[in-house]
Amino acid sequence: MKTYFFLLSLLVSSFVCAQNNQIVNTEDGRRVLLKADFTWEYIDGQSSLTSIKTPLKADTGCNLASDFKEPALNSKIQAQLKKGRATISHVKAKVAKDNNCTIEDVLLLSVSEQKSKATYQFCANGIPVAYKRIGNTIIKKQDIF
Repeated sequence: MKTYFFLLSLLVSSFVCAQNNQIVNTEDGRRVLLKADFTWEYIDGQSSLTSIKTPLKADTGCNLASDFKEPALNSKIQAQLKKGRATISHVKAKVAKDNNCTIEDVLLLSVSEQKSKATYQFCANGIPVAYKRIGNTIIKKQDIF
């Protein structure tokens, strides 16, 4: 019985060790997480090497009309969010910081907003990005599946 238990534990531990993720560095200095399910993702959002960034135009990747106007927000909800520092100006500041651009380069494309949560679609420096707010916490929206 001890032999069977030992072999079973050895077999289970070998499966656990075989499922480890690996971290590797690319040629440009970014770290990549190689997962056991044959997928990968960047660990560092930025390259560790210094690179020259070319400024993008605001309409490069978002395909906006020339007469585009940002959607109006509910003033009552924005007044309630002022205490928690989660108004649209705070969200735009976070988007600008995350995308290395100025607040003027961030355009609000669409919004679905309630008092407790919201979903925002932005065009940040020519790149469409999505953010969500839960309470007063603002995070980048990521698609899991």
